Order: sequence, then C-alpha cells, then structure tokens
Amino acid sequence: MAISRLRLPSDPSIPLESASDDDESRLSGYREPAFWWDVSDSVEDSELKFIERLKRHDERAFNELVETYEQRVFRLVFRMLGRRDEAEDMAQEVFVQVFKAISTFRGDSKLSTWVYRIAVNLCKNRIKYLSRRHDGTQQELEPVAERAPLSEAKGVTFGDVARPDHMVEGFQVEKLVHACITELDPDFREVLILADVEDLSYQEIAQITGLADGTVKSRIHRARAMLKAKVERALGEKIR
Repeated sequence: MAISRLRLPSDPSIPLESASDDDESRLSGYREPAFWWDVSDSVEDSELKFIERLKRHDERAFNELVETYEQRVFRLVFRMLGRRDEAEDMAQEVFVQVFKAISTFRGDSKLSTWVYRIAVNLCKNRIKYLSRRHDGTQQELEPVAERAPLSEAKGVTFGDVARPDHMVEGFQVEKLVHACITELDPDFREVLILADVEDLSYQEIAQITGLADGTVKSRIHRARAMLKAKVERALGEKIR
C-alpha cells in the first residue's frame, strides 16, 4: 500500500522546524541517518531523541515517522475497517492526529504503542459512525497488491491449534477469514488483530486498549473461538 506522501497540517499555530543554511554549515561533514534510529545510541535513547524532534515539530522527523509506520498503520486500519477507501483515509488521519497530539505524549509506553492506540481508537469511532449510518457497502475482499498477505504480516499466526489460516489454505479462504474478522464486534476484532496479525504482547495490547492483562487474554481467546466458528459456518465444515 502506498500512502500518498502526507502533508503536515498547515495550521500556523503549529510552527515547523526545518534546518537553516546556518544549521547545515554547522553540521558540515555530518550526514543525518536515513531514519530516526542511530546505532551509536541505545534504542531507548534514540527513540527519546526522535520524540523530542517530533515535539519540536521537525518536519523531517515527521516524514521519517510516516515512512517507518505507514505500512503497519495501513495494515492495522485496513483489517479493522475492512475497506480500502476507508483505510486509506483513516491512515492519513492517524498521522495527522499523531502530529497534533505528540506534545501530550508522556513516554509511558513505546512510541509505536501510542501510535497503535490512536489508530485503534480512531477506527473504533469510525466503525460506530458507520454502524449508525447502517452503511451496507460491501467490504473489500479483492486482493490489495500493496498490502502484506496474512502469511507475510509481522509474526502472523492465528493461534497454536484453533487458528483457521493454519488449518485451511487457499486465497479464497484468506478472503473469507478477512471477511469474518470484520464481522467480529470491534472490541474482539481489535485484540485479535493486535495479537495475531501484529504479533503484539499481552502487555502491549493492554497499553493500547486500556484493558487489564487478564481481560486481554480472555478476549483474545473468545475472539479466536468466534472467528473459528464463523469460518466453519461459511465453509460448511469443521476445521480440525
């Protein structure tokens, strides 16, 4: 998925910091890394420095943020919303909100966890809005060339025993699984996607959703069972 390059908010009350000619001359001989991490620093220190750049509304830092997270954010919102048009708009909105709210980030979690929290909350609000409108538009099930298939998503699994895409094969079944995921209640959909598609830990999911660890575990278990039942009904056969 190629998100068109995002433009920073044009709100004049949010000044953007950019490198001046004097800055460049003082940095003579120094080339900034392509992304925000720096092998000379620990991961934690590099992230803290990067966050400080974001809080200064450094345009280059924001562009690095988009390049680092755009694929993961799109994958998440696409699976939450089930439609490409909605997902593309939502992915853009996620980064706009990240930019606007970065000054409120306290560092209680990893930056990626905070970005996911914004994405999930925006998706859940959008799902509620669409359900109130009774939007019956068909979910997009045709292949999306730019998106990673389930089998290639980061750490993707659907459970050790009762996860449908480990037990059935074929592109039609993959489409069916996607459709069944989008039929789950959003509260169960979010934990399933975060755990089995994004491969996040219970602790990370708890930070994103605001749920207790025990609640996260029980919801994931129930979500997997509901998904399995939906896939079995659609296939007309039990999945062993």
